[in-house]
Amino acid sequence: MTSNISVGTGTAHSQSSEPRMIQMLTEDGNRVESGEYDAFAAELTDEDLRGFYRDMVLVRRIDAEGAALQRQGQLGLWAPMFGQEAAQIGMGRAARPQDFVFPTYREHGLAYTRGVEPETLLGMFRGQDHGGWDPQEHRFHTYTIVIGSQTLHATGYAMGVSMDGDVGTGDLERDTVAIACFGDGATSQGDVSEALTFAGAFHAPVLFFCQNNQWAISEPTHVQSAAPLCKRGEGFGVPGLRVDGNDIIAMYAVARASLDSVRAGNGPMLIEAFTYRRGAHTTADDPTKYRDRAEEEIWEDRDPLKRLRAYLDNHTDTADEFFAEVDAEADTLAARIRHNCMTMEDPDPVEMFAHVTSEPHPLVDEERAEFLAYQASFADAGEA
Repeated sequence: MTSNISVGTGTAHSQSSEPRMIQMLTEDGNRVESGEYDAFAAELTDEDLRGFYRDMVLVRRIDAEGAALQRQGQLGLWAPMFGQEAAQIGMGRAARPQDFVFPTYREHGLAYTRGVEPETLLGMFRGQDHGGWDPQEHRFHTYTIVIGSQTLHATGYAMGVSMDGDVGTGDLERDTVAIACFGDGATSQGDVSEALTFAGAFHAPVLFFCQNNQWAISEPTHVQSAAPLCKRGEGFGVPGLRVDGNDIIAMYAVARASLDSVRAGNGPMLIEAFTYRRGAHTTADDPTKYRDRAEEEIWEDRDPLKRLRAYLDNHTDTADEFFAEVDAEADTLAARIRHNCMTMEDPDPVEMFAHVTSEPHPLVDEERAEFLAYQASFADAGEA
């Protein structure tokens, strides 16, 4: 189905230039057909959809707790993902275990699907560590603060995958895709254009995943770009498409189809997930200064959880007890997160020298020794 979703803030390009919006679940929770992607949606059982709903509820609660903890002085900062749950859960559940995700600083939903504990995310925003998970274990890179630079990392990794022969073999347990996450604002960064250049030129197995949440801090998308973002890769030889990012079924189906294509050796692709950041850019931001309540109300009606809940209520045999159990699980998770965050132990300062380089390095060893001697000097002074 082609949707007529628009931002409600104006546009810099004509309606005739608008690309097809792939949608499978209407805003009131009814299923619609979408041609070539319907086969992937048909694989989803009612139990799968209940799992998606649970994922989105839990991830939304993780996000809400992060924002609340920052307001209470427990975190230095938090980047909310409120409203983008379907885009991230859909992509995360479509990816295979060997795929490697290169996130921004807002990919809490994707982190959840890759098995990263929420407390580990909070530790980074609390200043306890620099991202305390093992990227290789989770196939999920550490958060990237520099806007757009992770697209270069993803493309370089994908080029390495090609050199290793781990793409296009037909082995679904081996063929690997790098997933480069970025937002609408990052499309204005040179790093993203450079990543698209190399991905297209070297036929790299990378899927560019743009979550267009309509605002780059206070800059609306229609001011940033004169053309739809899904077309951004065409000049680089990277075909793109636009999907309703608040439709979990369409998001999963399009992600599956795109990942399968890239995995088969057909070259890079770009997905623009058309969604909305319902919260602040970060907790240092006040979105009421640059957008109005009328726009927010439009997107409240398109909320991904509300949409899937309507489908489960009206088109499946999902009992009310299921929703109550999910809400109770979210409450338990929230209590655990708060407790574990506020009781985190300060790390040993010497840990700053760990993982600086992939192999031991004499300069790092020298600096570690100097720091340990410096620490010991305080103990010596106390004994004197």
